[in-house]
Amino acid sequence: MSNRVTIQDIADSLGLSRNTVSKAINNTGILADSTRQRVLAKAVEMGYKQFSYMDIDALSAVSAPQAPEKNDIALITTWALNGSHFSATMLDKFQLELSKRGYSMSMHIARGEDIRLKRLPSSIRTENCAAIICIEVFDEAYARFLAECGIPVLFVDSPVDPMGDPLPADILLMDNRDGILSFFKSMHQRGVTDIGFIGEMLHCRSFFERYMAFTSGVSLYAMHTTDEWCITQKVPALEKGEKGNPSVNFLTKKFSEMSSLPRAFVCANDFVAIDAMNALKSLGYEIPQDVYLLGFDDSSESRVVRPQISTVHIHSQVMGFTATELILSRIKNPDMNYRTCFCESNLILRESTGDTPV
Repeated sequence: MSNRVTIQDIADSLGLSRNTVSKAINNTGILADSTRQRVLAKAVEMGYKQFSYMDIDALSAVSAPQAPEKNDIALITTWALNGSHFSATMLDKFQLELSKRGYSMSMHIARGEDIRLKRLPSSIRTENCAAIICIEVFDEAYARFLAECGIPVLFVDSPVDPMGDPLPADILLMDNRDGILSFFKSMHQRGVTDIGFIGEMLHCRSFFERYMAFTSGVSLYAMHTTDEWCITQKVPALEKGEKGNPSVNFLTKKFSEMSSLPRAFVCANDFVAIDAMNALKSLGYEIPQDVYLLGFDDSSESRVVRPQISTVHIHSQVMGFTATELILSRIKNPDMNYRTCFCESNLILRESTGDTPV
């Protein structure tokens, strides 16, 4: 009979599942550091094959991440991110992956004065800052300042200047094209021929790419659109004495001025789609009976409004893992060529296009 120690033996001795022990030994999946350490220590103690040559002291040396000389990754944003923002889940994964490599993350808000004077937020300790990750930093001049400040930087989404030079930095984006083209295919199969776009086209690179995907869909599927059906300018602030949501007010005015409405609108994100839905309802239109709406991001709000918003789902945890790999490889190799990476996204059809929510 063989006395070889198995994963099941280790699991039984610790009262854990075989799957948990396998994750710890093979360094896969998400486990608490204390659990991983306990499993590895038991594996060494029992003489499990791949650890049979090690002792407990050696295990501690390899299992605990070595803290880098500079171990802070500074998150810079221009407003306090909340749970509705697509980056919330991404940052959870990002922070978890960083901690495995001995890094931590701190959050800093770039105020108007920082942006105007092109300076780092005063809360950043540059002597301990290994890299910067930027979210919701869409001012072109400030983004260029950050890209050239001498600290490795990663932009999650970025400013857009179609006529300007590329930003000298790594950029991480969700796929802004394929989900929208899948929507066009679905609409074409249903006989939809008229379509419009809603969203500030030059707000950020993602919005611009979604608009370009829209124009590609119009061309590929020979659909009809007009300038009045494409609301791509910035929403103006409320005028003096005006009340309510400025976006809803603006869209209500735009819709009321249209000689006709298209059968469907592609919206730059879910919040634009929800504002469009409220504006259309205020004018007596029904969703989806009169107009189809597509959002983007798959925010929690898209699932709780009625009707639920058809959208494009972003795989935020994949983005978090990819952000980790991009930023740590940039720290290690600061002179490598700049990279722009896209993570998969998927079309989800719900009630706002007459579909049954999943």
